[in-house]
Amino acid sequence: MIQTMLIANRGEIACRIARTCRRLGIRTVAVHSDADATALHVRSCDIAVHLIGDAPADTYLRIDLLIDAARRSGADAVHPGYGFLAENAAFADAVIEAGLVWIGPPASAIDAMGSKVRAKALMREAGVPVLPDSSVESLDEIGFPMLVKASAGGGGRGMRLVRTAPELEQARADAEREAQSAFGDGTVFCERYVERGRHVEVQVLADTHGTTVALHERECSIQRRHQKIVEEAPSPAVDPALRARMCAAAVAAAERVGYEGAGTVEFLLDADGGFAFLEMNTRLQVEHPVTEAVTGLDLVELQISVAEGRPLPPEAVDPPLLGHAIEVRLTAEDPDADYRPSTGTFHAVELGEQVRVDTGIDAGSVISPFYDSMVAKVIAHGTTRDDAIRRLAGALRDARVHGPTTNIAQLRRILAHPEFVAGRLHTEFLDEHPCTTPPGSDTAPTVPLLAAALTLQARNRRAATTLPGVPSGWRSNPAVEQFVELAVGGAEHGSQHRVGYHLGRNRSFTIDHEPVAAEVDVGVDVDVDVDVDLHVDRAAPSPAHARERVTVVVDGVRHVLEVHVVSSTAGGRGTGGATVYVDGPGGSVTLHEMERFPLPGSTLAAGSLVAPMPGAIVRLHVSVGDHVAAGQPLVALEAMKMEHQVHAPADGIVAEILVAAGEQVDSGQVLLTIDDTGDDTGDEHGGAT
Repeated sequence: MIQTMLIANRGEIACRIARTCRRLGIRTVAVHSDADATALHVRSCDIAVHLIGDAPADTYLRIDLLIDAARRSGADAVHPGYGFLAENAAFADAVIEAGLVWIGPPASAIDAMGSKVRAKALMREAGVPVLPDSSVESLDEIGFPMLVKASAGGGGRGMRLVRTAPELEQARADAEREAQSAFGDGTVFCERYVERGRHVEVQVLADTHGTTVALHERECSIQRRHQKIVEEAPSPAVDPALRARMCAAAVAAAERVGYEGAGTVEFLLDADGGFAFLEMNTRLQVEHPVTEAVTGLDLVELQISVAEGRPLPPEAVDPPLLGHAIEVRLTAEDPDADYRPSTGTFHAVELGEQVRVDTGIDAGSVISPFYDSMVAKVIAHGTTRDDAIRRLAGALRDARVHGPTTNIAQLRRILAHPEFVAGRLHTEFLDEHPCTTPPGSDTAPTVPLLAAALTLQARNRRAATTLPGVPSGWRSNPAVEQFVELAVGGAEHGSQHRVGYHLGRNRSFTIDHEPVAAEVDVGVDVDVDVDVDLHVDRAAPSPAHARERVTVVVDGVRHVLEVHVVSSTAGGRGTGGATVYVDGPGGSVTLHEMERFPLPGSTLAAGSLVAPMPGAIVRLHVSVGDHVAAGQPLVALEAMKMEHQVHAPADGIVAEILVAAGEQVDSGQVLLTIDDTGDDTGDEHGGAT
């Protein structure tokens, strides 16, 4: 029996494994990098071992350090979670050689499926259908469009879609470089791309007594950049007959490699019901909670049971299919800015009580650029698919996630999209229906803007050393209107709006200089016959991160909102530059208070190209003196395990390069400058995209 388990991972999966271990009475050991010293997964375990450094190559990918951590902490078993070393046969061997129990399949099975090229060859032998690929077929036989894919690893890394022959060479080079960086293996191959295919996978489970079973299928077609963000079980496209065929193929695949433990066989399903093998993940999947929801099983507990040598229980051999479950992945990235990674501190994390939440963050958690962007998963289970959608949508609507930009608004839009509700899914869903804020959508959200502006003015008055009870800008005679400028979605790319207010005898509001008929009272809830009535509770002085309840009545409709102000204390200027989170029945709006009087030198020189996020410089595409065109990639930056291009904001000549390949840079750091060749209309704030 396992007594103490080292969890060789981080984030939400480490927390989730620890939860099952705690229920089973197994002591847990966390490992952590410098950046993760205070992370939730560290606090969720009984013991923690420090791995010096930040980069995965120095910490979570060091087999020797992990084995040493297990030895020093008294662990007798190792669970790899997913990602990092979870599908590394050498790690599995090292764990076993150290006399520890490995919670996973045999190293031989990991090795067999570790190369997609070799795995497809084995599947051909086992009679499992596969797509044509360049290891067997010619490029002409494969045809366009095709995918260039990394043979090792997954998660969308080392993968490029190629639609025409001229794109192939560059796509192959980019995929090789990204695969080498992510997996230490730059081998790639080409595979036929199925337009509008569905990604459907089967959860398999095998014990050491010769029993291999399938725990039904999951639909994972909603993806961005070939990475899943919405998963559900069962698939709305799979009927009982197709389910039986796919499950039989998955069991055959697992048996072909002598599989043990939990794993997933992934297929691509076409519109005619035909399916083909994509790959096998020889580990626990990110989306395993939806299978747990519809079967009532705990897959981590079953992994442990199999590793301890017990046969599969009857409920796993003949698993039920109970209702429907949907999972969404919450990621620290901005879909409105081409999925730019987001870093920083979370000030509030509340994701609902009527749903399951697997998370690696809480209030105070810091997101660094070193690891994957996923921070939490929210899972809803219902009797029907419609029930699950409604429950999950409600949880996301009521969520409070304040801090780094996340994809929560996009997830809400996906769940509400008619094509999703109808179950018409495919891997190009987000290409056709981005579910992001359309460019040019700058309509002022009246209620959140009013709530934010008046909360800020109330906080200003509370902080005043004289007459704190007098509203900002109050005069006994007409006076100049007070105002605050707020950017919707953030200061960098959000639409900006001017909220004006005069709180003297003749109270008034304007938004973008347009009058808004309003009556505002700070501290006293009054009932007047006007279009807008706003009330800010101010029972006590507010700390830097306090929340306020604000009531706004517009056209007779009463809105009760929660306003959370996170103040900037730079330069001792009070709420200047504050971020304001406004949560209400319609969801959340993030507003950023613009500086009214920026310090001299706080803007960048024209032509400065800045890093849009913290990360490492992968390579420079240009040299000093090169002529560049608007939109041309200039710098490749790696952040959160993905490669991002920084593009030229305008035509010009590269005047200066201030960074080098391999250098770690901060968000906003100047990378290079572009001479606009005499045009004086440069962007004073830089132009990274």
